[in-house]
Amino acid sequence: MNSVDILIVGSGFSGLTMAMEARRYGFTDIAILEKADDIGGTWRENTYPGVACDVPSHLYSFARHLNPDWSTSYAGGNEIWMYMRNVARDEGLYDLCHFGQTLQSAHWTGTRWHVTTAEGEAWEARVLISGIGALHIPLIPDVPGFFSFPGPSFHSAAWEHDLDLKGKRVAVVGTGASAVQFVPEIAKSAAHVTVFQRTPPYVLPRPDGPFKNWMLRLHHLLPFIPRLRRNVIFNLFELRFAMFAGKPWAVNGAMKMWRKEVKRSFPDPEMQKMLTPSYRIGCKRVLSSNDWYPALARPNVSVVPAGLENVSYRTLTATDGTEVEADVVIWGTGFHVTDSLAGIDFTGENGLPLSEAWQEGLQAHLGTATTGFPNLFFLLGPHTGLGHNSVVLMIEAQVAHVCKVLQGMRDQDIAAVTPAEEKQAAFEAEIETRLNDSVWQAGGCVSWYQDENGRNTTLWPGTVREYQQLMAKSGLEQYRLIAPK
Repeated sequence: MNSVDILIVGSGFSGLTMAMEARRYGFTDIAILEKADDIGGTWRENTYPGVACDVPSHLYSFARHLNPDWSTSYAGGNEIWMYMRNVARDEGLYDLCHFGQTLQSAHWTGTRWHVTTAEGEAWEARVLISGIGALHIPLIPDVPGFFSFPGPSFHSAAWEHDLDLKGKRVAVVGTGASAVQFVPEIAKSAAHVTVFQRTPPYVLPRPDGPFKNWMLRLHHLLPFIPRLRRNVIFNLFELRFAMFAGKPWAVNGAMKMWRKEVKRSFPDPEMQKMLTPSYRIGCKRVLSSNDWYPALARPNVSVVPAGLENVSYRTLTATDGTEVEADVVIWGTGFHVTDSLAGIDFTGENGLPLSEAWQEGLQAHLGTATTGFPNLFFLLGPHTGLGHNSVVLMIEAQVAHVCKVLQGMRDQDIAAVTPAEEKQAAFEAEIETRLNDSVWQAGGCVSWYQDENGRNTTLWPGTVREYQQLMAKSGLEQYRLIAPK
């Protein structure tokens, strides 16, 4: 049995931030369990062509480790992964990592968490931190005849890099964030690309481009410039929340920008109509790309305005009856988000399973902890996702809160805490009320933000600054204190 004070699961931005900050608060007995053979989370998992972040790199980075060497405004996935590995090395975080360990179960014994991994290791810890992200379990819909397809078929998160698409007829299922990035890349070599579009997305342009060498040198000479750039981007992106809040000036501005991009690529009114969503902008994730619409306008790319209904050998049939012959199928169908922890057995006080506590939907006080599960904290848990800004900022706000709580427990010799039931209930009621009136719930769409019951358990309904202020003023008073047995 391995014993540790703080056990962190996952080594993406969440897990690494938690480890760094916990050590700054004087906690040194820390271990990180990671299912893969390296750190990186989403940016290790996703390696498809064109993978990049849709938040500018100077904002999508650790606040304590700003990178003056970003090559472009919106860095690619490999550059982000390299940056994370460099930070982990500089901070000595690799020394804390135990790779090839997949969390299988976690049971609260009354004083500590007893954890087992799928690989057979056992751990115990006073504090358990879930840094398990949502974008790592590929979702492939159950399409009749799927297994009859004779050619290569894979999810964008399991890209087959050895496969040469030159001269191939490629069918892409889905038009989400991943497809918007990889379709323009594969269209450069494939004989033909057919995109099955169940629902068109809103795709806005972004001010991307490489940094000049003189600017990179300036970042090193004047370190305050990357910090200033980060602050400016943050404030600009906070303004984007106005679009989701339904402010006419913001909605009209975004729609004008979107229409301009569609009309520039497609003079044909029928194509414009095909690519026009039937829901309000912001209901689904608003995507950013400068080459999505130009890619769809290529002569070797076609769009089927319907979802995939069935597969019969090489013939793919859409729900509108369109039949397409394909040599390769690529699934850009997203990930398991609201059920990403369903395969892990969490058991809290009095044998309470997390699946039972969450039977009516994911719940977490402040998006961070669930009543009945002492000393268990979720990073990027329920209600902490964003549509307008960098989730790294949400992680850092959560981690600061968790560290403050742990410090208070240490100072007051408190063994364990769990959210006070009445405070969690009040928080959940407020969030649900705000979301029910939001574009995400009342915007006329069904999205991955919602669970199977149609409840939005994913997003934070306000600005990042509001969440930062909430977490900064929240401490031990939000919790029920538990004496050791």
